[in-house]
Amino acid sequence: MNAQTIEKVKQMKLYGIERAYNQVFESGSSQGLTFDELLAILIDAEYDERYNRKLERYIKMANLKQSASIDQVDFNTHRNLDKNLLVKLQMCQWVEKGRDILLTGPTGVGKSFVACALGYHACTNGMSTLYVTANKLFDKLMYAKADGSYPREIKKILKCDLLIIDDFGLKALDTGSRNMLLEIIDDRHNLKSTMITSQVPLKQWFESIGDPVVADAVMDRLVNGSYRIEMQGESMRKMIAKR
Repeated sequence: MNAQTIEKVKQMKLYGIERAYNQVFESGSSQGLTFDELLAILIDAEYDERYNRKLERYIKMANLKQSASIDQVDFNTHRNLDKNLLVKLQMCQWVEKGRDILLTGPTGVGKSFVACALGYHACTNGMSTLYVTANKLFDKLMYAKADGSYPREIKKILKCDLLIIDDFGLKALDTGSRNMLLEIIDDRHNLKSTMITSQVPLKQWFESIGDPVVADAVMDRLVNGSYRIEMQGESMRKMIAKR
């Protein structure tokens, strides 16, 4: 009977229940369990199995630049990081509400690490996430327009709960790139969350975008209602090298 039960569990792809079922009966611990207790163990095991598979899938899809979490952020270094704010942000209610984060600061100060940490917590909270650098994002979309896959690529970008655009403003946007940026920001505004990191101060983003009309439209949507984190301090890479 046990073999038949396990075979049915496998066919239904209930791998968590299969694992817990085998562990309980092989160890002999089922003797002292009530039906309710045994059922709870099996259900918990299946829930954990599905959660972990989903988390692995989300992290793989996110393609985060670094493996990071808020617990790993160094708050002892003077970088103008508000620990209370980041701990609050890791709960990801801001993603649920479709709010944005604009993260600026000098090169090497740890912007990408913080962004990836928040992206990781979005994944752990069951939210689809996509990380991409600004240059690669616009290059990929340009190629997509050329081969006809643009609608599919833009749909994937607009669908994800959290879009992280890293290293924005390293080079000025051309006409095609700024129009695609406006399309992305406009379609996601108040519906999905976008996090943008840049070593360019916020007030200079108008120059990076280029066209004043498009820049006004993009910045109006990004700035109003967003969290703004302005990191400061020396390059973490330089500090680690000194140590």
